[in-house]
Amino acid sequence: MAAPLHSITEPQPTSTGPKTLTGSQVIWEALVNEGVKTVFGYPGGAIMPAYDALTDYPHLRHILVRHEQGASHMADGYARASGKVGVCVATSGPGATNLVTGIANAMMDSIPMVAITGQVGSHLIGSDAFQEVDITGITLPITKHNFLVTKAADIGPTIRKAFYIAASGRPGPVLVDITKDAQQATTEYRYDPSPVRMPGYRPEKHPLPSDIAKAVELIKASKRPIVFSGHGVIKSNATAALLEFVQKTGFPVAQTLLGLGGFPATHDRSLGMMGMHGEAWVNKAIQEADLIIALGMRFDDRVTGNLKTYAPNAKKIHVELDPAEINKNVRVDVPLLGDVREILRLITPHVDGVNVTEWVAQIEHEKGDSAVREITNLPDNGRLFAAHVIHDLWRYTQGRALVVTDVGQHQMWEAQYYKHDYPRKLVTSGGAGTMGFALPAAMGARFACPDDQIWVVAGDGGFQMTACELATCAQEGIKVNIAVINNGYLGMVRQWQQFFYGGRYVATPIKSPDFVKLAEAHGLKGIRVTKRDEVKAAVEAAQASPDTCIVDFRVEQEDSVYPMVPAGADLDNMIRRPKPVTDDNHNAIFETGKDKL
Repeated sequence: MAAPLHSITEPQPTSTGPKTLTGSQVIWEALVNEGVKTVFGYPGGAIMPAYDALTDYPHLRHILVRHEQGASHMADGYARASGKVGVCVATSGPGATNLVTGIANAMMDSIPMVAITGQVGSHLIGSDAFQEVDITGITLPITKHNFLVTKAADIGPTIRKAFYIAASGRPGPVLVDITKDAQQATTEYRYDPSPVRMPGYRPEKHPLPSDIAKAVELIKASKRPIVFSGHGVIKSNATAALLEFVQKTGFPVAQTLLGLGGFPATHDRSLGMMGMHGEAWVNKAIQEADLIIALGMRFDDRVTGNLKTYAPNAKKIHVELDPAEINKNVRVDVPLLGDVREILRLITPHVDGVNVTEWVAQIEHEKGDSAVREITNLPDNGRLFAAHVIHDLWRYTQGRALVVTDVGQHQMWEAQYYKHDYPRKLVTSGGAGTMGFALPAAMGARFACPDDQIWVVAGDGGFQMTACELATCAQEGIKVNIAVINNGYLGMVRQWQQFFYGGRYVATPIKSPDFVKLAEAHGLKGIRVTKRDEVKAAVEAAQASPDTCIVDFRVEQEDSVYPMVPAGADLDNMIRRPKPVTDDNHNAIFETGKDKL
């Protein structure tokens, strides 16, 4: 039986005095000094010296994954849930390349992660030696920075720099590739707790006072403002500062997908999610706004739609830590470079006297009966829809679960129907849209939040991509609950085929194993749900299970996510939800065929 999560001795920073160690020992020594408690990895030839040295560090918990991609997603999930740097380890060649998808995923979503890989001996580099791959070259475009270390003396300082780079400024993944001979050699190691100094790297940014003054002028002059709460609000721990700003101004707040939870969904000024599958009234309000205050977001294509017609009447204030994002996609009137929380605290004292009552009332009017996110507006005719599952999951977890979603239709339904009131309680792959992300990311989040109730929400397609990590759950005693939204299709691709490719379903019907038996084969719990009235009992049984539990929700197969902005279309040019039809008793039902909830 694996050790319980709480049984691992807390690693303590080692003495700052010099020690003679092997390079392999320095790896673990340096990680302990950075506060690392858990690493996710898979051994192999070029990293074997490091794994041999791991026996000297019993207070570090190593999670043996079933595929290196799982290790990178676990490190990612740990980082998102904790706000700390996640760590994954792999060997050279295919071990290192199997990390690539997870590294790219972390890069796109600005996640602090350090990937440590073994490399062939330094004298073999460039000779096409067994399992030699130029992993620093491969990952150059998808890391914030990477290092090739060939000397034992450089391992400790490089890992220290890697953590600093990963966590400072706009966070991101850093790869440290260490040759086998560097791991085997000995060196004198001394931990240096002083701040890292790297000439040329200045991650801290602060806004100009003149730009703050311009932003305040625009805020005071606005009549139809909207605040965009992006991922940066969560990463800078700016929720309290944003609440204070909204309390003072009354401005409505829309969220990006990665920003959900940064501003409470149940707050009376929360509009919901914007963009391709955002709320219709939100997108319409954006197009009519006279001011946008974008907090820590990238204006990516899933948010804006057609850039030529995007928010044509709005002045734009962009609060962003990374200068490269300013004016990259959308031209802005006032750029405010720096930390979201700091900038909100500079602005808020100066925004008295703003009245947006009429504007808020207009948005509420536009919302009308389009707000179908309440239980009373979800028709229940005995058939099981994904929206039922997500909404009921929100109810039965009281909105307090840490939810980790995969990518696809279920991801959008979760964003629409699970009301996130707390930051870092939604973990999802945004920029890269990586199928297979959810299960391993949830496992990483478990080590960040050992006392949280954690739910995976995944489609039957994406879940199968990393279902091998169920064996890791069983071996390591990791408890997560898994809701498989099982519709027998690669759902989002099928939806696009329905809407834009004449309904030709090519390579989207997918056969799945019996997920209940799959769970049982791993010694875990499995439950199947086919009816709405079975959801509550299934959720409660999963919550009560001491082991990881899979709930196979057999939902309507050809259901679609509404509304939807077609790629490249104007933001308010949305495909709307079809009107429900009624049965002979005048009860609301869904249309048969392809257009449903």
